[in-house]
This record gives sequence, C-alpha cells and structure tokens, in this order.
Amino acid sequence: MALFEELDIFVSTLNIERIPVERKQTLQLLIDYISEYSKTEETININFICTHNSRRSHLSQVWAQTFSYYFNIKNVFCYSGGTEATALFPMVAETLKSVGFEIKKLSEGNNPVYSIKYSENEHPVIGFSKKLDDEFNPKSKFAAVMTCSQANEGCPIVLGAETRVPITFEDPKAYDNTPIQTNKYAERSMQIATEMFYVFSKIQS
Repeated sequence: MALFEELDIFVSTLNIERIPVERKQTLQLLIDYISEYSKTEETININFICTHNSRRSHLSQVWAQTFSYYFNIKNVFCYSGGTEATALFPMVAETLKSVGFEIKKLSEGNNPVYSIKYSENEHPVIGFSKKLDDEFNPKSKFAAVMTCSQANEGCPIVLGAETRVPITFEDPKAYDNTPIQTNKYAERSMQIATEMFYVFSKIQS
C-alpha cells in the first residue's frame, strides 16, 4: 500500500535483522494476537500504554497503524493511553515529520490534538494525550501493549484487555534538552518502527 514518498523511502531502510532473537520472542505475543483476529473479519484493537501517553505510546500507535495499512492487514485500529494524561511531546511530532509523516496541529492548549497522516487517502492518526480508559479508546476486546516498564508495573490490571503484551522501550525523555535529543528521539522512533514493521510483516493477510 502506498505511503507518502519520503516515508516510504525511510521504511525501506528498516532492517528487521537487527532485532535480537529474545526481542522477537516478546513481539511474537502481539503477532499471535493479531494473527488470530486476522483470520476473521473482526476488528483488531490495540491500545499502546505508557505512563504519561506522551512519547513511546504515541510512536508505537502511529507506526503500528502505518504498517497495518502498509501490509494491508484489515480492520486494525491502534490507540494509545497512559496511566495519566499529559500532552504529546512536541519532539515526537517533529521526529515523525522528519521521516515523512504529514503533521497538522488541530488544536492548541496544554494538550494539543495532532493529525498524523502516512498516506494521501487514509484517515490520519489522531494524536493527543489521554488516560488508557479514556472514552476515545476501546473498552473491551483489545490488546494492551505496555510500552514502558513503569506503566507495566503500575497497571497490574487493564480492564477490558483480552491480552497484555509488555513491549517496553527506553524513554527518550532522558535526553530532553541535551545536544543529542534529536538523535535519541530518532533512534527510539526507528527502533519502534523496525519492530512494528516486523510484527505486521508476519501477519498473513
């Protein structure tokens, strides 16, 4: 499926051979969940959860939705949430924009809403910070993907989730306001992109 040209070029640079074997075993839990539903025409809901819903959970949501489209996996809807709501960190939007996503800020304020597009004719991902049980997110029949260890440990139960998958990532927040901030956000985004590419490449459409 056709991504924006610049984004498609970036995707062509991803190398799934860099993913360690033990990491692939963790990712297999999500592959199994998606595969089971893809055999039917049922909706596949995935909620990526982090503490503040500001960085890793958004990157995971956007890349997962992008690759469900790229690999033509039907009826996949990706969400994100946190144990608390803050705001989508602006560097996340800048990082995605730098690899070819079209980003538009739909509202201002303490928790702005972003439109994040990966293809001309597809509905954008709507990015803003929210709690994991926000009305915007599914209430039942979804996979809860825990993208940070703090949320994974702090949320022993995610109500409504059919399965819980701990796919945790290092927080790029540690490098905020440092000379290597841009590089570290790009590095984390590429890791998440590579792993979500791997996940969806394993689904039989």
